[in-house]
Amino acid sequence: MPSVEIDLRYPIGEYEPKPFSVEQKVEWLAEIKFLPIYLENAIVNLDEAQLQTSYRDGGWTVHQLVHHVADSHMNAYCRFKLALTEENPTIKTYDEKQWAEMNDVKKLPVNISTTLLHALHSRWYEALKYVSDDEWNNRTVFHPEHKKTLRLWYLLGMYAWHSKHHVAHITALRERMEW
Repeated sequence: MPSVEIDLRYPIGEYEPKPFSVEQKVEWLAEIKFLPIYLENAIVNLDEAQLQTSYRDGGWTVHQLVHHVADSHMNAYCRFKLALTEENPTIKTYDEKQWAEMNDVKKLPVNISTTLLHALHSRWYEALKYVSDDEWNNRTVFHPEHKKTLRLWYLLGMYAWHSKHHVAHITALRERMEW
């Protein structure tokens, strides 16, 4: 049987939006709620050399990935809060590649970001679990880089995917390296 080549950039595939359903909402909210635990489990017992290993050629190190998830999800939390308190706010973009090269990422251990993610995701999940079905479909943000208005529902799916996406980068690397 021929082996299937996996795209290491997208180990779970690219994000595919899904129509609103209560079942899908429950699944995606669980991804947000449990991301810190999944991420901690993905990096458990990795040593410094392993944390400094790129998940693919030209990709970030595991260390950078963990800090990136914290950076990304802090921005996401703010985007959701803005969407729930303002009419179609324009969100702030950021250069994630430059953020991944900053000294806080280079110098601080990953446990700083996993600790931050536990607190952040507790707040984020608590805010999101009270969003009404109507708000998921009608609250929006404007993304200036993409010049698109995005529904809160789209963002929930994207960040649930983002959570699984980066955990899969690490777990796939561990499998390939037999760590």
